[in-house]
Amino acid sequence: MSDLKKYIEKQMKDPEFAKEHQATSGEFELARALIAARLEQGITQKELARRSGLRQSNISRIERGACSPTVTTLQAIADGLGRNLVIDFK
Repeated sequence: MSDLKKYIEKQMKDPEFAKEHQATSGEFELARALIAARLEQGITQKELARRSGLRQSNISRIERGACSPTVTTLQAIADGLGRNLVIDFK
């Protein structure tokens, strides 16, 4: 287990930390999925921005988890990646 995972596991015992971690987990999951899809195609943020009609700075903010994109923005990204946008409530 990595040091980060050990640290998070320890911190999850704190109810405030656990609540905040849960509240932001969707944004980080989205960021990881976007980065993985982009790298799988071997394209840069700049190229994805060109393909999707978005600004590279917006792609960067989404990948950093610094913003919550709209469904319209996510659809533009999916289109730029040639993928389908799927939203699932587990």
